[in-house]
This record gives sequence, C-alpha cells and structure tokens, in this order.
Amino acid sequence: MTIKDIQKLANEQGLFLTENIKFNEMGVDFRVGYAIDIKGQRWVLRIPRRGDMSEQIDKEKRILQLVKKHLFLKVPDWKIISPHLIAYPLIEEEPALTVDTESHNMIWNMDKDSPKYIISLAKALVQLHAIPKEEVRKNHLKIMKPSDLRPEIANQLQTVKSELGISSKLELRYRKWLDDDKLWPNFTQFVHGDLYAGHVLTSQDGVVAGIIDWSTAHLGDPAIDFSGHVAIFGEASLRNLITEYENQGGKTWDKIYEQVIERASASALSYGYFALETNNENHIIGAKVQLGVI
Repeated sequence: MTIKDIQKLANEQGLFLTENIKFNEMGVDFRVGYAIDIKGQRWVLRIPRRGDMSEQIDKEKRILQLVKKHLFLKVPDWKIISPHLIAYPLIEEEPALTVDTESHNMIWNMDKDSPKYIISLAKALVQLHAIPKEEVRKNHLKIMKPSDLRPEIANQLQTVKSELGISSKLELRYRKWLDDDKLWPNFTQFVHGDLYAGHVLTSQDGVVAGIIDWSTAHLGDPAIDFSGHVAIFGEASLRNLITEYENQGGKTWDKIYEQVIERASASALSYGYFALETNNENHIIGAKVQLGVI
C-alpha cells in the first residue's frame, strides 16, 4: 500500500493527511504508521495486515472504552475505526523502550534505572487489576476462572508440540510448572496480557503516563502483567515491582514471584501458539528457534 493509497483511505474517513507518513513494520497484526494531517496534528495509523480482523478490532474498541473509565493513564483514543484503518491522535509520551527497525537494537526513551518507573507502574497495575469482573462481562470480553488457567497452557503445549515440536528441556519445565499447585493463583483479575516496556509510555524521567496495544486484555492470571517486566529489567527489579505493587494495595499470593518467572519462560510457547494461529512462515520459523527445535 503506497502513501497515496493511505491518504485516500484516510480521506474517505474524513482525515486529511500530508505525505509525511512513516511506518514501523514490527507490528504483527497491524502496520503501524505515524502521520501528520494538514492542520499539523500528529496521528497514529494502524492498518490491519489481514482481512479477517473486524472482530478483533471491535473487541479492542470495547477494551479501550472500559479501561478509560478506570485508569489514570492515557490510552489510545480511537477517532477512526474501520475494517481497513484505525487512527488516533498521537500520545505525547514515548514508549519506555523501542527497537530500531534496521539494527534491532533496543533504544531507551527514559532513564531505565529510574525508581519512578517501578512506583508508577505498580500504581497502574493496581488500578488495572481492580477493574470489576462484572464490567468485563458486560463488555463481552474473555473471562477465565482460576480453573481455566492450566488447561489453557496444557492445550497450547499439546498443540505446539504436535505442530511445531518442542525441546525436551522446555517441555519438562512446562509440565513441572503445570503440576505445581502452589504456583497458580486461586483468583483471576483483568490484565493487559502483553505488558512490557515497549507498550508502556513514560516521561523522560520514567513516570508511567500511558499504555498502548490492548488487544489481548482479558480476565486472567495477574502474573502475566509482570512477566514482560522481568524479561527486560531482570529478577531483582521484578521483586521490587511486586513489593511496590503489594504496598499500593495489589492482591498477590505466596508464589507470585515464581509464577511470573514461569510465565516469562513460557514466552516461547505463547509465540509458537501465535505463529500457528497466524500461519505466518516467518513466525513459525522464529517460534521453532525459540522452542529449541531448529
């Protein structure tokens, strides 16, 4: 799709863009573009990569409507919603972490050691996880009971093993995790589902200002929202985040730390399952590498 095509697509929705449009091609489900309209307003464009995404788009719209009511943070304010284009005004703050599309090097847009990041992220998580179950239900979003959590992982493991393969070392780790009753929570909460520094918007001094990319939000295991943190910041920082989360009123259990570590280790499994869902050859190859079969 050319710049002219994108301008035409936006024009049809009443958004008149200049030719100043740049794309980040890292997105899996959407091409993400950054544009400026004829009045100088900056916009984020999301163009679906597949033609079967109307249901996913509608779900994320409902998620955003829900979280806007409960969070002190900024979230995308979708102004244009169509099967071919989503557009919203660019949020001023940048992701804490971005990846250079050419070199694939990580670029920090904040002080990554700022204590303000942990404090404000914990506050955001406490608010997010407190969103009432009934409101999640009214918005027709995915709801998992504690008894649903392990069967979901077991199903992913079986599917990925049969379709892609998995190293014996990883499989053993995942099965031990599934069998350990102490690690799993006896409650579920509303979670973002894909929370890491690339989806967290901050000021330059590390204060969390917003969260983006809400497509996986659901009622599930709260450990999920900590797993992206440990993958980037390490285990000591994870302990600090959990402590701050508890100090601010967040609900935990004795083995939340261990559960987060196992959730983080299962990223290869999640990626493999996603690769099969999208049937994308590049993702399938990447998943096989992470799963230790090539």
